[in-house]
Amino acid sequence: MITKFKYIIFGICAICGTMSCSKMLETESDLVEFEEDHTLDHATDSVYSVMGIINKMQIIADRVVLLGEVRGDLVQTTDAANTDLKALSAFDFNAKNRYNQISDYYAVINNCNYYLAHIDTAMERRGRNLFLPEYAVVKAYRAWTYLQLAQAYGEVPLILNPLMTEKAAREAMNQPRASIQEICNTFIDDLTPYVGINLPDFSNVNNMNSKDFFIPMRALLGDLCLWAGRYKEAARWYHDYLTDKYEPIAMSNQSITWASSTQFVGVRNGYSPTSNREVLCYIPMESRVFDGTISQLPNLFNSTSENNYFFELTPSAGMARISADQVYCFEETRTGGTDKDTLYAPRSGFTQAELAGDLRYYSNYSLHAFGQQNEYSEYNSYRQTISKIVSSKISLYRRSMIYLRYAEALNRAGYPQSAFTILKYGIYDEVLKNRVDTVELKQAGDLVYFDPEIFDFEGNYSGVHSLGSGDTHANAYYELPQPTEQLATRQDTVDYQIPLIEDMIITEMALEGSFEGYRFNDLMRVALRRGNNAYLADPISLRNGTVNAELREKLMNKENWYLPLR
Repeated sequence: MITKFKYIIFGICAICGTMSCSKMLETESDLVEFEEDHTLDHATDSVYSVMGIINKMQIIADRVVLLGEVRGDLVQTTDAANTDLKALSAFDFNAKNRYNQISDYYAVINNCNYYLAHIDTAMERRGRNLFLPEYAVVKAYRAWTYLQLAQAYGEVPLILNPLMTEKAAREAMNQPRASIQEICNTFIDDLTPYVGINLPDFSNVNNMNSKDFFIPMRALLGDLCLWAGRYKEAARWYHDYLTDKYEPIAMSNQSITWASSTQFVGVRNGYSPTSNREVLCYIPMESRVFDGTISQLPNLFNSTSENNYFFELTPSAGMARISADQVYCFEETRTGGTDKDTLYAPRSGFTQAELAGDLRYYSNYSLHAFGQQNEYSEYNSYRQTISKIVSSKISLYRRSMIYLRYAEALNRAGYPQSAFTILKYGIYDEVLKNRVDTVELKQAGDLVYFDPEIFDFEGNYSGVHSLGSGDTHANAYYELPQPTEQLATRQDTVDYQIPLIEDMIITEMALEGSFEGYRFNDLMRVALRRGNNAYLADPISLRNGTVNAELREKLMNKENWYLPLR
């Protein structure tokens, strides 16, 4: 699919602290074309070059998911797991770990740097800038890759020019390292001038819309601002992305529900987080080894014939606890009347423990015994399936997760009531008028404006929590946090609410984004924001159901969160 372009990949300098600088430059590779050999002044060059960068992104795609989940609290390793996964889970990092290959990130970055340095952005045809759309796409790829790199390694060399010699590579790797805030601030400035540029169109690739391969600029800027602590700007970028008048993105209004409020024996699944409607941007993966990089996530998370049904990663006790802690709510109209009753699902007594609480966990995960395998069998007697894990694509941006990040930004910007509506009711003009006080509405202004002509409410409550926990708008156990007694000022109440709503948002991110690579980074972002390492250390040390004191002590030092850069 992608790798028919692989021999056009140019300017690859693999930069890695685990190897000597003489090995950083793949000078003997057929994939290398140096500056004097290749200029980017034709449309086909531009297309092939962008596809070549996507080819390199395929190599890090699985790793982004694994580093976000295996280091988090929602996934644990099995006895069948390889030693490198077990080491990641235990935060026992070393340079030889197969998932610690920093050169793969810098291969993406250096390809981007080469492209950006050599593309002719002034070239026009029929009054249209020929290469500006691809230029903007590549800038976004570079910024996204640096964000993943910083989340994995903490502080990293910030290299913005292509490296074509061993000397340049050595000097670049020896320069002072940039923090995640410095990286984010750099790329906020770098990307902002290119907002609003239309994406290129490479037509379909293997029945996939190539536009879905391109990172949405405003959503990425929202992420960068969120990590940089520029919350109002983050809310602005997310809001403007979601409310684009040409391609508005409404909240998901499908859900996973019980078939009946009286008989808890059937679940209706009307919501798929991997659907084309839900996934807004992804890295396409190959289907054959001959073509390039195939995702190994299905063989790690699921029982397959390739792994003899021995999966290596499984949902943790922490994941089960978060899901079971939710309260599933029904709102029903009484027969022959207009009054409504609010009912709640039981908390226990189900045939499967995953049915308690939020139903998203149950809908995504299944485990069942298969036959009678003796102790000498080469096959596992259990079959695990996590339906979120697909081989064709690695999701980068999803509708519901962007709304949750928007809620996180709004909350930290000082608008907790508006953020809470995203969780419980959905964010619509009618909801905001009824659920957010006039002071906050005035302060937030158009940051929370959703054109009612486009975002039609029609009484359809669809907060993100409703995707798996029923009619959340009627749930008396899911409310805006309020102090037990009146505080001195309105601001005191806002300050009281912000961390509590943030906790609710991070929990919702676990329910909605589990197994997709977000969790460790979400915990880390809040821990850094609050200056509280325990926010990350506590849940991860509890992932197996009991406190791992040794792991907790290790994680109380944030230096142990990151892979070694050497």
